[in-house]
Amino acid sequence: MELPRDAVMLRVLFGEDDKFENLPLYEAIVLKAREMKLAGATVLRGHVGFGHDSRIHTTKILRLSQDLPIVLEIVDTQEKIDRFLPVLDGMMSSGLVTLEKVQVLQYGRPAAASAK
Repeated sequence: MELPRDAVMLRVLFGEDDKFENLPLYEAIVLKAREMKLAGATVLRGHVGFGHDSRIHTTKILRLSQDLPIVLEIVDTQEKIDRFLPVLDGMMSSGLVTLEKVQVLQYGRPAAASAK
């Protein structure tokens, strides 16, 4: 798959405890993105953060793993991201979704180059 130099990054921020159809939300989003043939998805787990309720979520020992922040990023074409947004909207009950124009410098390598 080839990505154009000008692409879009979809960033989704929510809590680790969020679910969709009995799956962790981050897993459900990644599976749906793969099913819809988006270029890829990365899930990052935060150490500390807060959202609209201003409640701190942290990995500190006394509050171990209390709904830690999750950041999920997907980079693809504007068209594919636009098709994915209504699906994502149906999966989320709360969270923050942002879009950024990005420039892709490299996405994978041709098969012959990676075999060396």
